[in-house]
Amino acid sequence: MAVVAAKPLSENPNSPDRAYPLERTRNIGIAAHIDAGKTTLTERILFYTGMIHKIGEVHEGTTVTDWMEQERERGITITSAATTCFWTQRPEETIYKAYNGIKMRVNIIDTPGHVDFTAEVERSLRVLDGAVAVFCAVAGVQPQSETVWRQATKYNVPRIAFVNKMDRTGANFDNAINDMRTKLGANAWPVLIPLGREDYLQGQLDVINRKAIIYSDSDVMGSVYRIEEIPEEFQDLVENAYADLVTAISDLDEEIGTAFLEEQPITPTMLKAGIRRQTIANKFVPVVGGSAFKNKGVQYLVDAVIDYLPGPLDIPAAKGQDPDTAAPIPAIANDSAPFCSLAFKLWSDPFVGKLVFFRVYSGKLTKGDTVYNPRTNKRDRISRLIQIQADKREDIDTIYSGDIAAIVGIKNVTTGDTLCDEDHVMLLEPPSFPDPVISMAIEPKTKVDQEKMGLALQRLAEEDPTFRVHTDEDTGQTIIAGMGELHLEIIRDRMMREFKVDANAGKPQIAYRETITKPAMGDGKLIKQSGGRGQYGHVIVNVRPSERGKGLVVENKVVGGTIPKEYIPACKKGIEEAVLNGVVGGYPVIDVEVDIIDGSYHDVDSNELAFKMAAIFAVKEAFKKANAILLEPIMKVENSTPDEYQGDIMGDLNRRRGKIMSIESKGNLSIINAEVPLAEMFGYSTAIRSLSKGRSSYSMEPLHFEQVPAQVLAAVLDQKGK
Repeated sequence: MAVVAAKPLSENPNSPDRAYPLERTRNIGIAAHIDAGKTTLTERILFYTGMIHKIGEVHEGTTVTDWMEQERERGITITSAATTCFWTQRPEETIYKAYNGIKMRVNIIDTPGHVDFTAEVERSLRVLDGAVAVFCAVAGVQPQSETVWRQATKYNVPRIAFVNKMDRTGANFDNAINDMRTKLGANAWPVLIPLGREDYLQGQLDVINRKAIIYSDSDVMGSVYRIEEIPEEFQDLVENAYADLVTAISDLDEEIGTAFLEEQPITPTMLKAGIRRQTIANKFVPVVGGSAFKNKGVQYLVDAVIDYLPGPLDIPAAKGQDPDTAAPIPAIANDSAPFCSLAFKLWSDPFVGKLVFFRVYSGKLTKGDTVYNPRTNKRDRISRLIQIQADKREDIDTIYSGDIAAIVGIKNVTTGDTLCDEDHVMLLEPPSFPDPVISMAIEPKTKVDQEKMGLALQRLAEEDPTFRVHTDEDTGQTIIAGMGELHLEIIRDRMMREFKVDANAGKPQIAYRETITKPAMGDGKLIKQSGGRGQYGHVIVNVRPSERGKGLVVENKVVGGTIPKEYIPACKKGIEEAVLNGVVGGYPVIDVEVDIIDGSYHDVDSNELAFKMAAIFAVKEAFKKANAILLEPIMKVENSTPDEYQGDIMGDLNRRRGKIMSIESKGNLSIINAEVPLAEMFGYSTAIRSLSKGRSSYSMEPLHFEQVPAQVLAAVLDQKGK
């Protein structure tokens, strides 16, 4: 395809038509462990920014971003929700003197905390410029907090931390910060310290301006507060925190460091600018404390988002590449640049149909324009653009660089597709997603359901990259696979509610894997002679174990042309097919290196199919000699339980083949960290409920694969054979 030379970019990246310049735009995500208070916080931000006029509550099922019936019934977030709001900073606090009294635009994505919906977090962080990581002041850093933090680090997303639930019994701000430093390796320092805690939470202590923000007891909505001098009993605390903050920033920031060494005065504006630079560089994490549920501290958190998190111009341009040559092409945040965007989420909306959420990295898109998808080489005309603002859908004519919106009615798009200008084609890196760990057979109850089920599963698989559907070749059953029991339960629930498909489900099955433990050689031949042209392929391979997480690595080490070059791709295809079914129980083989080392060919009878089959035979033979073993997924489980039930909970984990890794005490709670095989975790929530009279809670996430013990192996293989 001919690529047209790009026009020179305008020095001003903002189109004259856009209402909110790039420097006044923030794209942020709110991410955390389950139950840390993300949705409650989002609801408060929408209220204080004037987008909604009544605060909804998760426990009442009235929040804006948890709009699905399943979310409201269960009190959890299942799908990430995008919304836009506006915030005007107060003059005395802002480092943007030019913007005093001017609205800033904040695009927010509220993400799920449950590990089963980790794909929602992954794809949201891929398109955001900054994130607010929410932590519970009682529990501190929890397992899913670590996962979310790792995901943000993977995409280099700057973040600020909000220590929520300071009104709860056992809340400890210092412990939460210490957890961030030790468990996450975060360079975290407080900028807004909670004033009081538990029932005595009054507001916040502003470390930088050295003032107290005290919320009015008569206003339960938290809209009324006053700024006062710091109470005498907290003055030492704030002075020490200020000295620590200045020292921490001086060590990182040249400008503040120079002023500090030369003993020049460091003004609040200077200090904030230094914190901003180091937060954007991912070297510093400002920490804010408060309580979203009790409406204390949210306004100043939004100020911190504006002050410290980057706008689209503050971060490096998104890296794209030429689809043909793989040459790097930057997607520059400039409205006059060629259009380029990433589709990060698909959703079937009951009112407007199929929505494709996308983030524009460069250029702008107007209704009636045509976009090009390099993956499918197809063009699509944009007939409708909408922006989600709280619980309303607003039609817009144009979307500019740095913005997030949705296209209605576009076809042949999947999560991670690049949509760009046809004359300036580039591919952006899509988000990566983990493989499913659990599967189950599903069958429709009636013939009518049969047809509808195929369509429903196809739609749901389009929306959710961690949900897979396939047909078992041996049994002809439809198998659905996902990230956990809850994930598959929600899928079945959605099939019933949204697509009216009634289906029976089998018992959940574990996604076992196989690997090899020693090197081996395999020799595979396909020789068929049936009169006329025959089939001839001969491949010799070496296989050896690879390190965990490496996947399959295939290398061509043929010398002397014993296998002609044109048949090597067919051999590789055969090897890729062979590892899909191992020799122990027919499960996929992982973490193995295969070298094609030798073979032979026939001038007339050799063809691609023959070499593909010969490669399959060679690999299977090698696996039989390579001491293949079965692997099972191991989950990282954290159980929080009152001290009196600790013994019972540990005994139950031991019965489930669990390994207790550590036990911590937080207040009157025991935090038990264990590694447990997923196969033993079915029905766990019911079991701990009865063991602890409903007072224990747990979370789990996939950790790694480990060999199935000999005493369990026979039962697993027997189950597979049924």
